[in-house]
Amino acid sequence: MRHTIIIAEAGVNHNGNMDIAKRLIDAAADAGVDYVKFQTFKTENLVSFNAPTAEYQKAATQETSQYAMLKRLELNEQQHIELIEYCNKKGVKFLSTAFDMDSIDLLESLNLDLWKIPSGEITNYPYLARIAATGKPIIMSTGMCDTSDINNALDALIENGATKESITLLHCNTQYPTPYEDVNLLAMNTIKSDYGLATGYSDHTQGIEIPVAAVALGACVIEKHFTLDRNMEGPDHKASLEPAELKKMVEAIRIVEQALGSTSKTVSPSEAQNKSIARKSIVAKRNIHKGETLTEDNITVKRPGNGISPMKWREVIGTPATRDFAPDEPIEM
Repeated sequence: MRHTIIIAEAGVNHNGNMDIAKRLIDAAADAGVDYVKFQTFKTENLVSFNAPTAEYQKAATQETSQYAMLKRLELNEQQHIELIEYCNKKGVKFLSTAFDMDSIDLLESLNLDLWKIPSGEITNYPYLARIAATGKPIIMSTGMCDTSDINNALDALIENGATKESITLLHCNTQYPTPYEDVNLLAMNTIKSDYGLATGYSDHTQGIEIPVAAVALGACVIEKHFTLDRNMEGPDHKASLEPAELKKMVEAIRIVEQALGSTSKTVSPSEAQNKSIARKSIVAKRNIHKGETLTEDNITVKRPGNGISPMKWREVIGTPATRDFAPDEPIEM
């Protein structure tokens, strides 16, 4: 059975508070996800002092400056180490997205087992080159991208040391929350067929329906924001799942994985017992004497299907009865 990697994106929903960050890890571990992901950045390296907030950020925080908003949400090196240790204690893997060069170096020093490249960095050549040079697996979101952006990013990664087999692409729409009509989920499989890479989906819609649908379509990775409470102050809470919803999403994905099965159309063990009950056999319509010719007047088709299949109707018609048959008795040849 396929196992979809589920990344619970805590992001900056800790609001700069380590107690909240650990409670987010608790919720992610309880939900049964594979990774809980944070964000690693130095604000002065990430944004200029005059960078404005996005409309969804402004609405959620009343803040017009990205610098001021993000400065309150930084995690330092010691906090990263503490959160990694806490994840290990809780049995869930720690992951974080780096947003600048110093942060790449920090995460590399902490020996994380893979990289998650966000949509906003897909056109950042030096960033991509630095990550590719580490030789670790890469998951890359493709929000705000067309195929030329993806082509250029893959070229940058591969020419700097990443192998094609180590890259997973995530279809994504970078709006928080994403309107359902803008999800364009079928593009995920276009990415898969065009690039021949493992593909998944990073979701910013409200609810759990779209990521579950993505798994049904073949996603091997799902990333989803979550929070302790959508009413908390902060840029990403409104487009995040609460703990009970995160758990429900994981449960739904695991059910879908079981249901996907293989590409072969076969009789399943559970339905095999119903074949004879639901199918039909050729039976006597009335009393038939031995030697009498079997015709449409004296035979018919009824359940159960433990006799001659009606698919052999043409072979049975016109043959002599092998013995006497009572009404509803299965015909024998």
